[in-house]
Amino acid sequence: MDEDDDLEAFDDKNEKDLTGDGGLIKKILKAGEGWETPSKGDSVKVIYHGTLEDGTVFDSSRDRGDTFDFTIGQGQVIKGWDKGVITMKKGEKAILTCKAPYAYGAQGSPPKIPPDATLNFEVELISWKSIKDIAGDGGVIKTVETEGQGWEKPSDKDEALVRYSVRAEGSSEALLSSEEGGSVVLVGSGQPMKAFTAALKTMKQGERASLKIKPEYGFASPQPGVPEGALLDADLELITIRKVEDVTDDGKIQTKLLHKGKDYKRPNEGAKVKIAYTGRIGGPEGPVFEEHTAESPLEFVTDEDQVVEGLELAIMKHNAEETFEVTVAPEYGFGDQEVKRAQAAVPPNTQLHYTVQILEIEKAKEAWDLSDGEKVALAQKRKEHGNALFKASKWARAIAKYKSAAEAVGFDDKFPEEVRRESAAVKKSADLNTAAASLKLGNYKEAITAATKVLQADSSNVKALFRRAQAHLAQQDHVEAELDIRAALLVEPNNKDVRALKQRYRKEVAAANAKDKAMYQRAFQKLAQMRDPEPEPEPKPSAKAEPQSHPIEDVGDEAGPGTSSMDVEVPVEAAQPAGHMHTEQNGVHEPAAAAAQPMAVES
Repeated sequence: MDEDDDLEAFDDKNEKDLTGDGGLIKKILKAGEGWETPSKGDSVKVIYHGTLEDGTVFDSSRDRGDTFDFTIGQGQVIKGWDKGVITMKKGEKAILTCKAPYAYGAQGSPPKIPPDATLNFEVELISWKSIKDIAGDGGVIKTVETEGQGWEKPSDKDEALVRYSVRAEGSSEALLSSEEGGSVVLVGSGQPMKAFTAALKTMKQGERASLKIKPEYGFASPQPGVPEGALLDADLELITIRKVEDVTDDGKIQTKLLHKGKDYKRPNEGAKVKIAYTGRIGGPEGPVFEEHTAESPLEFVTDEDQVVEGLELAIMKHNAEETFEVTVAPEYGFGDQEVKRAQAAVPPNTQLHYTVQILEIEKAKEAWDLSDGEKVALAQKRKEHGNALFKASKWARAIAKYKSAAEAVGFDDKFPEEVRRESAAVKKSADLNTAAASLKLGNYKEAITAATKVLQADSSNVKALFRRAQAHLAQQDHVEAELDIRAALLVEPNNKDVRALKQRYRKEVAAANAKDKAMYQRAFQKLAQMRDPEPEPEPKPSAKAEPQSHPIEDVGDEAGPGTSSMDVEVPVEAAQPAGHMHTEQNGVHEPAAAAAQPMAVES
């Protein structure tokens, strides 16, 4: 075997029992490339050299100067090959030692292979084509002709630039083809055929595949020259993925990536950004209302309200050198006002469409690079921005700003005393306002968390107790709500907001008690109806007859449905957050307290 002189020597460390019973031993002679291995159903191409234990050659594609193709897991080769080749990487060369159960068994393969023979195969994996039933019902069989790059695959809402050709099975004449440079398709649309949706979601950028398509996965609409029920063949190449993503949770700002940048730097709050863009009214074909070219770019500072909010939020999600489209709903654009811009007036309640290229990003100092005083100033600025958003009823965005403010001074234990006091004041204000905004949104758990942060530092803070009580009451956690209300009234007995909440608490508890009483009464009535209808024998007279009480009399609030233990004095410590058990319910409730509004937002 002169041609194998350059191979690595056998090494016990490269030897592996693939079946656990010693029936199939693999020794790696040359390592393969990468990490991928073929899968069941894949078509593999190998070169092999087979010998008996005494070294007699019984078959060799290498000696013939050709390759051998087979499909893994289809019974086309001996078990040892199916189980061995599936573990190999591209370019790997290995010896597969197959005992009879994994070779030709007790009968052998006369005349060259005797019964119960152990065989040695030197196998080199040249390449493979991934063949998959991607529809799961045999409707679309995909064979990978050229591997793609990276790991990303498109989803239903993404667009893809593709090149394709569709033919009747066995024909070379194209029934439908893409444009020469490729055509753009919406991945989840099922256009021009359902098979493309199924295939594209399994493909990486640059991948080329061939498809065998059954009629139910064929054209979405009738095509000239395509008989009903025709089987189809297609070649499909994924040139580019255009990722479509929601910038905000409400889906009202959406971006579509047109060109991926090489730089992974993104703007942060306070960054200087230089962009070229075109803004259109209504959509990508609408009239232009403003434009900046690469020769005359727009320069702005993020978090300074210098550009449309929806545009800025989208830019914050992209890297330098990227080009993308942005669709902005009116809430994140110009709202219900008519706005005059450089090239056109934008009508009220209009969707905006931007095509943007990020030319340059100069990031602001991150909070950890600032001095202690600068961190406090940054936190104060972010909190004030949050207040402006709160007043505009943009509560979710206000919460994001308040959290950002608190994060800027999150590690202030080593600040000088005076600066630490300022930092604590900003954090308290931000957390109180987070609780208030969360109540507006019905996010009661978040309101409780934010208020509790304040109470951990200041256990008698009335605003925090009030807002946490509101959240508990909205979740029908009456015990926790009562504790916070009483604690707040011990500090400020005449606080109108808290006293109003106390009255609402009493009404809700009374209503809950009445509801419980009715429920138990119905339950006992059903139990009574389930008793044996046969009359019971008369009891014998007893010297001492105990009075019997109806079961319903033992159920209910001891103080009566209209009373509460609110008026009982308890020490303030009972309402402290530490050691305080909350019974919170899952789910988001509608705010139950339109009558008692949260106290004013911290300035």
